Amino acid sequence: MRDTQGTSDVREVDLQRVGVKRVALPFRIQEQDGGIQTVLADIQLSVDLPRHYKGTHMSRFIEILEKWKDVPSSSGQLEHILEDTRAHLRAARAHIQVAFKYFVQKHAPVSGQASTMGYDCSFHAMLCAEAGYDLVCGVTVPITTVCPCSKEMSDAGARNQRAWLRVKVRTVEDKFFWLEELISQLEAFGSCEVYPLVKRPDEKFVTERGYENPKFVEDVLRDVVLWLRAHPYVAWFEVECEADESIHPHNAFAYQQEPAPAAVNVFQRDLTTVDIPPPHAYASRTNGHTSRNGRDTNAPALPDVASRRP
Repeated sequence: MRDTQGTSDVREVDLQRVGVKRVALPFRIQEQDGGIQTVLADIQLSVDLPRHYKGTHMSRFIEILEKWKDVPSSSGQLEHILEDTRAHLRAARAHIQVAFKYFVQKHAPVSGQASTMGYDCSFHAMLCAEAGYDLVCGVTVPITTVCPCSKEMSDAGARNQRAWLRVKVRTVEDKFFWLEELISQLEAFGSCEVYPLVKRPDEKFVTERGYENPKFVEDVLRDVVLWLRAHPYVAWFEVECEADESIHPHNAFAYQQEPAPAAVNVFQRDLTTVDIPPPHAYASRTNGHTSRNGRDTNAPALPDVASRRP
């Protein structure tokens, strides 16, 4: 049968990523204690597409994921998936994003009762012929925060709320974080941890612990930033603390990325004010290189800045 995707394309536009997303598959994750946890993963897999190919072969992405889904996934295993993807799609660069709920057993602070808590986690990995392999690990950790201002001004009590620590980390070569240890450390930065199961003594502890340890989202963020800066494994990080405010209709948040991306002194163009030709205009242009508005379509493709190491 004719391979339409493999035919040439006259528009001469390199594409940074083409592939499949929202692929739901069971995925096996290596646990710190040596066990294996099977999770429901939401997967995106893609490659770059040179200008001389009309399209990629979408079925091959699914074939590759089916091949690897039963192999325990770790940082090294993701690299093998990307190597396989590059080879089968004949691509210079491949990307994978795996989002999943990871479950950890927690013990209540006083009663010691065990219960299971789920955390939203993700792996973002890239393999490039020139830049090599890159992995970013992401976790979202729920915490509680007690407002220092509320405590200071009130005769009794202080308002509190649930907050969310969202952290992405890139480690130095040959080092990595277990999800369990990253989650455990981040939970300690709130006013108090969140527990799925609490008895009365536990509830008393959680209430008093938060009251004795009031924090703004700015306080939480600064504490996390200082820890990540000092950690010998960390090469880059992005962290956000967002609080579901209890007395406001809006949320409060604080954000930091280090090393910070290089500043670019341009504004995003409002495309509604630019003469952008409709798709059919490309097919009817009089020469092979210029669009209706006179812009050179042979200009180099924009670099994939999202995949660069900071």
